[in-house]
Amino acid sequence: MVDAAAGALGIEWIEGKSVRRLLPGGTGEDEDDNDETEYELVEPYDRLKEYGVSIEILMSLIGIQIAKMHSADIIHGDLTTSNMMLRHPSSWMSSDSGISTELVLIDFGLSYISSLVEDKAVDLYVLERAFSSTHPDSEPLFASVLNAYAKQLGKDWPPISRRLDDVRLRGRKRSMVG
Repeated sequence: MVDAAAGALGIEWIEGKSVRRLLPGGTGEDEDDNDETEYELVEPYDRLKEYGVSIEILMSLIGIQIAKMHSADIIHGDLTTSNMMLRHPSSWMSSDSGISTELVLIDFGLSYISSLVEDKAVDLYVLERAFSSTHPDSEPLFASVLNAYAKQLGKDWPPISRRLDDVRLRGRKRSMVG
């Protein structure tokens, strides 16, 4: 919440973990938690059990949240698994008995408003690159994110899908040239 006229900024503490820490390969030295050493020894899939979700449900939650954001023409600008928090079930009451947690997108410092298909496709491409660089063998995970995203967007998905393919091609050309 921001009230510029009153000079007020409201923030919320999210009790939970970043998706980066909960997925395989996502623990790293750049995280600044002192109590994480013991946590890193726990298998990622066991970490998700604490939240009452499977990896498939988590990927679906990610796709749905991004689709909701893009439906409102909000472009995140820095979609990574570090900028996604999974709320701990002990700090949240779900209205859906099948889902015990909530995915929260954070760090909107680079966000902006845009209805352009290109901007939405680039946002997804940034997340895809983040998945591949942070989480080994994550292609099936990202495919699940896109499936949930597509299902949530419905008829708005095909143009974004085509543009995402174009963005991928441009990204490959750029990495081949330099």
